[in-house]
Amino acid sequence: MKKVTCTAPVNIAVVKYWGKRNEDLILPINSSLSVTLHQDQLKTTTSIAASRDFTEDRIWLNGKEDDINHPRLQSCLREIRRLARKRRSSGSEDVSGILNYKVHICSINNFPTAAGLASSAAGYACLVYSLAKLYGVEGELSEIARQGSGSACRSMYGGFVQWLMGEREDGKDSLAQQVEAETHWPELRILILVASAEKKHVGSTAGMQTSVETSPLLKLRAESVVPGRMAEMIESIKKKDFESFGQLTMKDSNQFHATCLDTFPPIFYLNQVSQRIISLVHRYNAHYGQTKVAYSFDAGPNAVIFTLEPTVNEFVEVVKRSFPPASNGDPFIKGLPVSPAPLSQELTSAIEGDACPGGVRYVIVTQPGPGPVQSQDPSLDLIGADGLPKPST
Repeated sequence: MKKVTCTAPVNIAVVKYWGKRNEDLILPINSSLSVTLHQDQLKTTTSIAASRDFTEDRIWLNGKEDDINHPRLQSCLREIRRLARKRRSSGSEDVSGILNYKVHICSINNFPTAAGLASSAAGYACLVYSLAKLYGVEGELSEIARQGSGSACRSMYGGFVQWLMGEREDGKDSLAQQVEAETHWPELRILILVASAEKKHVGSTAGMQTSVETSPLLKLRAESVVPGRMAEMIESIKKKDFESFGQLTMKDSNQFHATCLDTFPPIFYLNQVSQRIISLVHRYNAHYGQTKVAYSFDAGPNAVIFTLEPTVNEFVEVVKRSFPPASNGDPFIKGLPVSPAPLSQELTSAIEGDACPGGVRYVIVTQPGPGPVQSQDPSLDLIGADGLPKPST
């Protein structure tokens, strides 16, 4: 039995991808740009084993066996195996034995799945990277990851990543590219305010399809807004200009959700807690007369807050005051350490509003991080010597 274990990160788009021009190849109607989050806080772990004793390909997700015949999953599996055969025929490393074996795949997330936290991006990036390591496939993998989940191509790189929409009908130029490494902006911090860990009511795939069919705003956004916004966003990242970065991020998030409302029937990913967080961010920034924090919401109610390291402690106190934590014994702050910070009377007055106890379940504090990595620690393997998931997974 040959076995590999890899981890891959979540990414959060600051210029959003919403809508495909080709459903089968997952080609987007506009380019997008994201920040890769650090795997110390959020990651998918995937183990893949190949053995002559396996009678069929199988997959387990978060402890439960899932359908291995999902078309997108099969597309990734088929493409990696095709490249491995091509590599073998060219005289590269011989993997002819395991190419004829079936595989067992076991994957877990250390964060809520299907709740708008880019679980499919991390999941498919990890699947493709792990398969590539298993079969000895090298080179450009983001095109394959894209065929599993569009945003997964961005999780193939660390730091700040753009996904070029491309122009070719075969999708060969619709790839991810790193704009800057994770070390480029060391002061940047990301806070994830988990308002709900429930599975979202309208999945991204179905939501996008309806938006493409019914939203005039989506077409306008893709053609007239995003190209200029991509250029501005890249410039703000390269210059580490948080004022510009933060405003662009919030405007793009707002416009994305406006296209969801412009869809017919409308799609509501934000809830009342999401709206309260948006209001809180604007009141906080208004108090300081500058953009110190910025929100972004993907297809779900959970807020992703971008800020700089010196602001973290104070803003976490602001969140605690506005959304008093439920006293259920679970830690409210997870991830990077946060210290208590006093709030001035002026700031307290500026953010004052009706408190919403328990509205934010917990906060994950993280920073930009690297792309997928192969684990060298056998204790992290999810698959046991019998080829099945270990009991703890």
